[in-house]
Amino acid sequence: ISSAEGLRLAGNEQFRCGQYGAAATLYTRALQLLEDAGEDVAAERSALLANRAACHLKDGACSLCIADCTGALELVPFAVKPLLRRAAAYEALERYGLAYVDYKTVLQVDCSVQAAHDGVNRMTKALLEKDGMNWRQKLPPIPSVPISAQTRWNAPSAGDSKANAPPKTALRGEPGQSAAGMERARTLKEEGNELVKKGHHKKAVEKYSESLKLNQECATYTNRALCYLALKQYKEVAQDCTEALRLDPKNVKALYRRAQALKELKDYKSSIADINSLLKIEPKNTAALRLLQELKRA
Repeated sequence: ISSAEGLRLAGNEQFRCGQYGAAATLYTRALQLLEDAGEDVAAERSALLANRAACHLKDGACSLCIADCTGALELVPFAVKPLLRRAAAYEALERYGLAYVDYKTVLQVDCSVQAAHDGVNRMTKALLEKDGMNWRQKLPPIPSVPISAQTRWNAPSAGDSKANAPPKTALRGEPGQSAAGMERARTLKEEGNELVKKGHHKKAVEKYSESLKLNQECATYTNRALCYLALKQYKEVAQDCTEALRLDPKNVKALYRRAQALKELKDYKSSIADINSLLKIEPKNTAALRLLQELKRA
């Protein structure tokens, strides 16, 4: 095989067959061929490095994976695949803060990547256990992704390999709308907030529902849950709070509102469990303590 493209395709084939070492060797040969080609093949080189990183990750060579992903990101900043693979390698090495930053960066580029949502949730739990309630203060800075990078990933970059892309189930929503979609979601949420202030809970629910179709955000779920509480739709409250807690397992508002809903649904045991979880996070939360007293009398 003489061309870089041919070597890449052969590498993809080996990767599919589980021959990760052989695949990595072919990607390395392709990279060597492109070494002197300059800027014109930056995207192709970035894709090859990301592919080789996937081989290292499969073989458990996390430090090599991180090095290749970093190289790929220097060539094409904010590319999703190397960010996800580097995050997975950091996670395997228990460098949870760095993994969290990479997962969060992916969500800025494309909020529909389920693997990144799941990663953020895992890292949040791990960092809470490791560093306690002040874990956010110990995080490295999260880079701000420019709008150009947020929309650039709609079209596959040159030489982008589909061979070791994450499975299709890893994506949620329409990837092509990330920047505009997130902005629209934010506007709809704010419109919902304004309606709540005026007591128009039904109309606010509509706004929050539209917003959630574009961006599944914890605060939007807890806001909609508040509206459902006002409308006495307690099952919907519990569902929204459960969704919010999937995104942020220690969300106090979600725990409190779900406890309120479960009390109304006469599921006192589950309601008390939620309040106890909340009080572990905020032992002096007066509203929660008051609700616990009511539940014990129920």
